[in-house]
Amino acid sequence: MSYPQKRFVMVCQHSSCSVQGASELLLAWQTAALPEDVIVMTSGCQGQCSTSPTVRIIPEETWYCRVKPEDVSQIVEEHLKNGQPVERLLHPRIHAQWQ
Repeated sequence: MSYPQKRFVMVCQHSSCSVQGASELLLAWQTAALPEDVIVMTSGCQGQCSTSPTVRIIPEETWYCRVKPEDVSQIVEEHLKNGQPVERLLHPRIHAQWQ
């Protein structure tokens, strides 16, 4: 028997992200209407301090940068519910786009 895989939203709470509003961002994630397979977790430094606050979604390994609380509903609807990452928030070094 197979079980559906859980997805984790890792919200950085390290000092660089914290000064950029990571606590408010975490609260927005914790109060969002998430799909049942999604678990929100805090994380320590994810090494992306220059683009904080950082949100990482695993197992997909999608990295969002400079995320604000008002971005959460768009990420939930487009990415977590419909499988389409929010391109404007993708970390440019990790998700390079070639034109």
